[in-house]
Amino acid sequence: MPVHDVLIIGAGLAGQRAALAAARAGATVAIMSKVHPVRSHSNAAAGGINAALNPDDSWESHAFDTVKGSDYLGDQDAIEIMCREAPNEVLWLEHAGVTFHRSAEGKLGTRAFGGASAARTYYIADITGQALLHVLYEQLMKHHEQIDRYEEWFITGLAQDDEGNCVGAIARNIRDGAMELFTAKSTILASGGAGQCFKPTTNALICTGDGIAQAYRIGAPLMDMEMIQYHPTTLQGNGILITEGARGEGAHLYNAEGERFMEKYAPNKMELASRDVVSRAEQTEINEGRGFPDGTVALDITKVPRKRTLEALREIVNIGRDFAGVDITREPIRIRPGCHYIMGGVKADINGATSIPGLYAAGEVACVSVHGGNRLGANSLLDTLIFGRRSGEHAAARAAGMPAITASRAQVRDQEREIADLMNRSGGRRVSEIRDELGTMMNEKVAVFRDHAGLTEAHEVVRRLKDEARFATIDDRGTVFNQDVLGALELGYMLDVAECIVVGALERRESRGAQFRTDFPKRNDDEWLKHIDLSMNGGDAPKVSYSPVTITKWEPQERTY
Repeated sequence: MPVHDVLIIGAGLAGQRAALAAARAGATVAIMSKVHPVRSHSNAAAGGINAALNPDDSWESHAFDTVKGSDYLGDQDAIEIMCREAPNEVLWLEHAGVTFHRSAEGKLGTRAFGGASAARTYYIADITGQALLHVLYEQLMKHHEQIDRYEEWFITGLAQDDEGNCVGAIARNIRDGAMELFTAKSTILASGGAGQCFKPTTNALICTGDGIAQAYRIGAPLMDMEMIQYHPTTLQGNGILITEGARGEGAHLYNAEGERFMEKYAPNKMELASRDVVSRAEQTEINEGRGFPDGTVALDITKVPRKRTLEALREIVNIGRDFAGVDITREPIRIRPGCHYIMGGVKADINGATSIPGLYAAGEVACVSVHGGNRLGANSLLDTLIFGRRSGEHAAARAAGMPAITASRAQVRDQEREIADLMNRSGGRRVSEIRDELGTMMNEKVAVFRDHAGLTEAHEVVRRLKDEARFATIDDRGTVFNQDVLGALELGYMLDVAECIVVGALERRESRGAQFRTDFPKRNDDEWLKHIDLSMNGGDAPKVSYSPVTITKWEPQERTY
């Protein structure tokens, strides 16, 4: 069986940064992904990465903006670390070969982004995530003697020893269906978010909450799961993202009556208020009848000079033309809020360590919590890189001080039996039908506005779908690139994650950040300035507990933009 010091699950930005950090610390590393690394969802990050590099800016200002954006649910010790280390991380990327945009003077150039008090977002047109991903993959290639790549392997579960330590993972080779146990002294989850629980979503088809559910199933608590970010600008129907960079460049939002409605909701920041504020404003306009008949409002990018749009926003020029039939340089494009990011995830400390010895988490799969109730735009790439690196370093240091480990292959045989049972089912609902019902329901009941009745109904539907998923039927009985089997396994992960999202949203009886309860419309710091933690509870609903929010210097205050 393959044995390594550090096993990294997921090869997006968090995973690749962790692999590079662990390798440079002297560890033997395996990095595993269910898709080729440069097809990871980090590709979709368009707008940029935040850092207070400018002499007129400061990490303290960046940190305060992040705390305020989180609606004071973010842990301030973690936020301080992220913002303090951000400038050096951006410089490291630049030295590694990332071709950041430069100003006319040749200096690294920035754009404005939502919720920020200064223009501190460094970018490469509107393909920042893709540019970073390719550069990190090049660096990965450079370390090929220390880093083994397992591309197109699907994790079916995490492996534990008799003491409950995480000792690796069981994976299925997508190419031929073979099952293998990968043992490691430290295992890092970097497998991304769970946007596919909602339909539509800006997230790739691979974002099915695998790592969140895998950690949850072996006893790791999840935190802040109720906090789901709805991005203000996505296309109606298909959920394709229109980057916040468009508003950063100067685009305006209008309702169907031609009113620039953000004046009412965020008179100072306007379109560049934090994402939860802008999404609620749009949804309010739509709900009160001032949207267009198709349930949208208008994003007017014609306010940006055409030359600048073609230079800095070229991908969304193509998206507008190909998916909406609109030339955004000449006319407004219709948009609406859409599911984009999960602020919650596997509860982890500032070094990525979870409550399970040997298991780490970094990136969107984790909750450190630097985003709290609402993530600021361009802080996600920063999160993946800072905490990916820290997890890699810490995991390598842990492995260096450990003797060789052993793991039982009985866990592989258990997984093989489960997949054989799955393949032999007949007469149940199709996986795609259950997945479609789940996503549509979550987008109706657990979206921008929530209430007790809708969330209770959502929980009932999720429980019913979990029962139906146990008997779901697939068509492909083969072993070579069997996507049917993977789809059924992903559905199980999605249903576990969806239940935790709904239970967390029901439990938090207040409105904070992305969680807006119409039956509890006010923020309640006295009762709810705390994290909601969720743990596996046998076959029942997730077990709820709480943990305090770490406050270092910024006491909660009213949040206005």
